[in-house]
Amino acid sequence: MGHDLVVIGGGLAGSEAAWQAANRGLNVRLYEMRPKRQTGAHQSGYLGELVCSNSLGSTLPDRAGGMLMAELRSMGSLLLSVAEQFAVPAGRALAVDRNAFAREIDDRIRRHPRIQIVRKEARRIPAGLVILASGPLTSPRLSKHMSRLTGEDHLYFFDALSPIIEASSIDWAIAFRASRWEQGDDLEGDYVNCPLDEQAYASFVEALLAAERHPLRSFERSIRGGVRAGAATFFEGCLPIEIIAERGRQSLAFGPMRPVGLEDPRTNRRPHAVVQLRQDDLAQELYNLVGFQTNLTYEAQRRVFRMIPGLQKARFVRYGQMHRNTFINSPRLLDPTLRFRHRSDLFFAGQITGVEGYLGNIATGLLTGVNAARWSRGDDLLVLPQTTMLGALCHYVTHAEAKSFQPMKANLGLLPPLADGKRRRRRERAQAYAVRAHRDLRTVWQEHDEELRIAKEHHGNAD
Repeated sequence: MGHDLVVIGGGLAGSEAAWQAANRGLNVRLYEMRPKRQTGAHQSGYLGELVCSNSLGSTLPDRAGGMLMAELRSMGSLLLSVAEQFAVPAGRALAVDRNAFAREIDDRIRRHPRIQIVRKEARRIPAGLVILASGPLTSPRLSKHMSRLTGEDHLYFFDALSPIIEASSIDWAIAFRASRWEQGDDLEGDYVNCPLDEQAYASFVEALLAAERHPLRSFERSIRGGVRAGAATFFEGCLPIEIIAERGRQSLAFGPMRPVGLEDPRTNRRPHAVVQLRQDDLAQELYNLVGFQTNLTYEAQRRVFRMIPGLQKARFVRYGQMHRNTFINSPRLLDPTLRFRHRSDLFFAGQITGVEGYLGNIATGLLTGVNAARWSRGDDLLVLPQTTMLGALCHYVTHAEAKSFQPMKANLGLLPPLADGKRRRRRERAQAYAVRAHRDLRTVWQEHDEELRIAKEHHGNAD
């Protein structure tokens, strides 16, 4: 099949970008090096594989994640629809069966008549219309080519994965099901909770701080950006628990192990700390330790995490691990359409742009897929209003201070103030942001909806 567009990378951003462009009439060649060449974090060769948490974030419409989710739904995101199809219980968050999610994405992309998947490493950026969505685990050879193209080194930070255990190895005489506050939609008890009293917590923290960690290779220690911790640099939004514990003995109890809104049914009291487990598959056979990203050795993980009440006999399906993430200096290189400033037919999408979080990756993929189709027709590129969450996120990564640029997740602080100047409480202000974002997105998207309808009539799609 001839192609109009090359997409490099079959992760969340690349899969969404390829789908959106193909549905708008472009013949797409999608390069994905897995499974022939694996990364240090992926487990399969499926497109759209989630390598960290299985949660896409809050579904509440007045939260940043919920706002971005609503925008993706309005714009017809493939990956969001698949995520909702394979959702698992997670309270007010959208979590998925990660294997079923990736299998479905792989199948949908593979069956699209206008997408050709090439299971091969892309070692350079070709001429012609290209979306580069190679992700934070970009191969060294492509990374070197990117460095020559951009004229500067990449930025790096370390990210870490949480362990996954078998549900049958949980001690249900200690662990209990509950969601925080147990009210409204939380009555299902979507989380499994392992309570710790003050003594158990102190012993756990002491063992955690003393536990052996995987050494970082010398070339991985000379990096810039993020949170410094010894010789390494980490992304603040995904710190290993041992790094959090170094900030103070109670830092975990006020962070990923905070017990607020939970009551231990054995004591009818709030525990000193709690470890929450979230369902990782539809069959309810696997659970991940929420917020327990770590760089401990596997032996240390077995020993230390089995100190958690309820996990004394935990069987690990996946241990926590750390990997290096790559991102470019987007404020110097990209405009708000996510197009490369020095080459009009090259777009960047996903985490490599400095957008952090699954939804942000999907959303930037969607935008570049749309803009690649518009560019091919000679139309003006789409710039979303800064009052929308995606528009604000794109504005941040392309307008932040280049010297101190760091990855950013969707958050309400990126949005401009409300024009009416009224004083509102935090929740009311967030609700007003959501209403404004929906209104402003529809104003821009109505015209594009008509263009998409015409494209579907002429070219067909795989819906």
